[in-house]
Amino acid sequence: MAQMAAPGFSYGSDDSGLVWGFLFSRDATATPIGVHEALAWMRDPQPEQFIWLHFNLSNTASERWLRSHAMLADEFYETLHQGSRSTRLELADNALIAVVNDVLHGFSLDSAEISTLWVHVTPQVAISARRKPLASIERLRQDVRQGTLLRSSSELLIHLLRDQADVLVNIVREAVARVDTIEDRLLAGRLTRQREDLGTLRRVLVRLQRLLAPEPAALFRLLQRPPTWVDGDDRQDLRQATEEFTVVLSDLAALQERIKLLQEELAARVNEDNARSLYLLTIVTVMALPINLIAGLLGMNVGGIPLADESHGFWIALGLVATFTTVAGWLLLRLQRQR
Repeated sequence: MAQMAAPGFSYGSDDSGLVWGFLFSRDATATPIGVHEALAWMRDPQPEQFIWLHFNLSNTASERWLRSHAMLADEFYETLHQGSRSTRLELADNALIAVVNDVLHGFSLDSAEISTLWVHVTPQVAISARRKPLASIERLRQDVRQGTLLRSSSELLIHLLRDQADVLVNIVREAVARVDTIEDRLLAGRLTRQREDLGTLRRVLVRLQRLLAPEPAALFRLLQRPPTWVDGDDRQDLRQATEEFTVVLSDLAALQERIKLLQEELAARVNEDNARSLYLLTIVTVMALPINLIAGLLGMNVGGIPLADESHGFWIALGLVATFTTVAGWLLLRLQRQR
């Protein structure tokens, strides 16, 4: 592995910005290499080998090293500084350039943090760069360290795309589990904070779909005219990897639609509860109207108040109030039955 620099300035990489490097042979597992071994190999590349170098762009030395030694296509550096970072896979100067939005290593649906990975692939050199630790690239590194054999640099890129699809599948599973829990609570009639939870989850999924979905036009052009050095098997694997990713995105869209339906059901339940409460309040108000009206009339400080000199005036007034209240209640019940 590359020699680590001072912890305060390395950002998890060495002095050149290299986080890790591997040398691949078609008949052997990957061998970790440092920046000096990579430079020596790049001066005299072997036809049956290729290397993979991964850089941390938070280390300002990374881009300087790449411009000095890697001889990458100009389009790669343009993508590093573009404001738009939509996921796409393009061909430039017979090299594959991938801009991949990915979730951070240790992603959770509560934080939903996403960053960008840039990849430049030629027949013998694969360069990847990021600013924050990402889940898919870390998963690919673990697979390589565990002995996964990769025949070519294009196969490494395909493996990365499939790892990203697997990471997204796990996110969808976690989201489905949360939605199932909320749906069970809804069916049980326990309405607490489900509306807020569903709204937050839907916003996260919409953001994931918008950022992770590849540009269809760029992908179509690449699949129609792939580089000449990508063999037939890798072309087919690349097509399958993109199709798998499209299926996952379709599942993501279906989950969003399910969340939308649950939100509508919750809104209907809340509106129904509000209507029931308002109806109950209306009944109480109407039934209290006779007593308020009679109390207001008899409480006026003017002459000629009825029953003022009557010894049983209170009970007579109470009887009138009870009679009017009973009549009002009977009318309300009759109207309710007619509805």
